[in-house]
Amino acid sequence: MADPVSPSVADSASESRLRPVPKDWIAAIHAYVPGKSTGTDGQSLIKLSANENPLGTSLLALAARLGQGQGAGDPARYPDPESHALRAGLGALHKIAPARIVMGTGSDELLNLAAQAFAGPGDEVLFVRYGFSVYEIASRRCGATPVIALDRDYAADVDVLLGCVTPRTRVVFIANPNNPTGSFLPRADLARLHAGLPGHVLLVVDQAYAEYLEADADDGALALALSTDNVLVTRTFSKIYGLAGERVGWATGAPALIDMLNRIRGPFNLTLTAQAAALAALDDQPFVEASRAQNLAERTRFAAAVGALGNHGLRPLPSEANFVLIEFSGALTAEAAYKGLMDQGFITRWLPGQGLPQCLRITIGTASDMDRVAAVLRQLAEAAR
Repeated sequence: MADPVSPSVADSASESRLRPVPKDWIAAIHAYVPGKSTGTDGQSLIKLSANENPLGTSLLALAARLGQGQGAGDPARYPDPESHALRAGLGALHKIAPARIVMGTGSDELLNLAAQAFAGPGDEVLFVRYGFSVYEIASRRCGATPVIALDRDYAADVDVLLGCVTPRTRVVFIANPNNPTGSFLPRADLARLHAGLPGHVLLVVDQAYAEYLEADADDGALALALSTDNVLVTRTFSKIYGLAGERVGWATGAPALIDMLNRIRGPFNLTLTAQAAALAALDDQPFVEASRAQNLAERTRFAAAVGALGNHGLRPLPSEANFVLIEFSGALTAEAAYKGLMDQGFITRWLPGQGLPQCLRITIGTASDMDRVAAVLRQLAEAAR
């Protein structure tokens, strides 16, 4: 006589016959939550939640996007699947052979591909606590196990990261500058992290905010990507170049790494307008320099204004990016500040879903935006005492 089947097992088997059942590691993914642009009532607000460029987009890039420059192309035809002109432009600017550059639909695609190409079930993907939320998604998406290294006051700790490496580690993600904290790992520390990793472990340095760094703050990641076999650097046009809506990212590393990503990236992954706009944006470095200078000036002023509220429990964390993460430890909570700023017309990023319910990440906007946000925070803090 056959053994009886328990109801739960029978129900599960029956369910799998009635509809598709996702892989366990896919079902465990929490979807990425983008920064909001409207209030709870649907009202449009000043958006300081997604780290977009408050200066907008280069006029050269806008013209190219509208088909007024070279390379706009015929929308009835597929775009260049290899993005030849754009890779050549990037190569000339950064002194990298175009063959060592791969383009992505934003750097998000490339981060996911890096995990997919080099990790899978039974492997581990390592990243720091309070790192970019896409890293966990990329890890689970390929069936690997995400491993989270504890931070040091919201910043990466090289020794802790290296202490988390096991024989199953295949990929290490690090954002530099980091999102959402704004922290930065100096060149010597990044080199020490790389030196401490086994050669078969891929180090992915996510430099989405690298263009906001001053010239003497280079972390050395591009040099490592050009001189070693296990470093991949990703960058994006979404931030300082002001092309978030076009979804353009790129990566560079050893030829074997680029070959693997090219094998699995989406075909024709960059549209005609994306390629044209990004190429034109590269030619407008004065716009990039102006964006960097504006960000530094307003970030410095805003951090000082928030720092002056330290007696109310507000602490702006050191940032090298185009945002400031504020820790709230007094009577005014991050949630209350988030709602109070929303009432005054500003949408920021409250981060309980990333383990930071005590923090707000605020994008650096225009001078008038930041003055008003600082004034509202002061009013809220004083009212909460």
